[in-house]
Amino acid sequence: MRRNSRRKTNLNKKNKINLQKIFLILFIFILLILIIFITKNYYLNGNNIILSKNELLNNYINQTINSENNIINSINNNSLSQSSVEDDNLPITFNLAAIGDTLCHNTQYWDAYDSNTNQYDFSYVYEDIKYYTKTADITIGSLETTFAGAERGYSNYPTFNTPDSLATALKKIGVDVISLAGNHALDYGYTGLCRTIDVFDNADISHLGTYKTGEDRDKILVKNVKGVNIAFINYTYGTNGIPLPSGKEYCVNLIDKDLIKKDILEAKQLNVDMIVACMHWGTEYRTTANDEQKNLANFLFENGVDIILGNHPHVLEPMEKRTITLEDGTIKDVFVVYALGNFTADQRDEITRDSAILNLNITKNPDGKISINTVQYTPIYMYKNSNASRHKFKILDIEKTILNYESGIDTSISASTYNNLKVQLSKIKSILGEEIK
Repeated sequence: MRRNSRRKTNLNKKNKINLQKIFLILFIFILLILIIFITKNYYLNGNNIILSKNELLNNYINQTINSENNIINSINNNSLSQSSVEDDNLPITFNLAAIGDTLCHNTQYWDAYDSNTNQYDFSYVYEDIKYYTKTADITIGSLETTFAGAERGYSNYPTFNTPDSLATALKKIGVDVISLAGNHALDYGYTGLCRTIDVFDNADISHLGTYKTGEDRDKILVKNVKGVNIAFINYTYGTNGIPLPSGKEYCVNLIDKDLIKKDILEAKQLNVDMIVACMHWGTEYRTTANDEQKNLANFLFENGVDIILGNHPHVLEPMEKRTITLEDGTIKDVFVVYALGNFTADQRDEITRDSAILNLNITKNPDGKISINTVQYTPIYMYKNSNASRHKFKILDIEKTILNYESGIDTSISASTYNNLKVQLSKIKSILGEEIK
């Protein structure tokens, strides 16, 4: 019995060894076939240069990536095609922000000057409120100065010339469009007007209302916001008695109903979804709209304007949302704010330091109709800290500043400033009216 057991054990060992040999021979045979196959397929044009391991690997990776990219592109193209079809049947909602006039008095650019760099930096002014202008889908502002160049000397009222870096600062806080047709547009003549345009071009901010050529004037500014095409038009009541240069009357859009109707018609022919009118109008320091403003607002709405953003009076004036019926029976939402006051300035009266950042929530419906869903605003105040040696100016978010003072988070303002902010907040809400929700 023992001898048989040994025999079986030896046979098992021999069988295992034989199997191992067979597997080894098979492995070597397969390996040789692979080497021959690779050599044959990667020989370069009959030359005796065989691709290196890295080249083989790179080829394989590139082929794999290309194949994957082709598949991904195919999927994306199909998805885009499908989504573009679906998007036509979906409403598009976006936020439009609007701010008041940007003025720059000499106290402001003196405060922005850095003697170490010999530069003017206005960025600190906007730290408290830039969130509201940067996060909107489109932000519109208004200019009440010029950028005529340092060589002509920076200047204050009644003829304004401001450092170019103010335009850069506006870009950094998210201003997308700025209206230039205002009473100070010709403070430094036609050349100053042209240079102001150049500064905004360099800052990459779209602009309208002033022009270098008649051809430029006849082009309607259109901005695409999330797939909604918005046309902008802009006019001013005058230019402080400075006549339009002879032969260059096109350089500033003055309020003229025939011109306005012409521009609105041109905008409609571009098949835009909505029209925004930026109006430089009204009576300075008056907190209610005058009859001319009201009549012009009606005229603009009747001819197809959806939103009117008013400026110039240096103070706030009321806002209003209406639902109107046009001559053809079309029912539509329209909105006007008669004046948004000074966004930045250094005027003495407290009420000239009050303003607001508007935020309109707007929807383009599948039928093309525009709905103005809500109109909210952030009350702001142009604060001047007379005790500071530099960086005196700051636009305050009034409600946030009051809350932070009451909770002890903000100790940078005095009790008298806190009490004044509560007074100004009440004035702003009284003039503008309730938010539209």
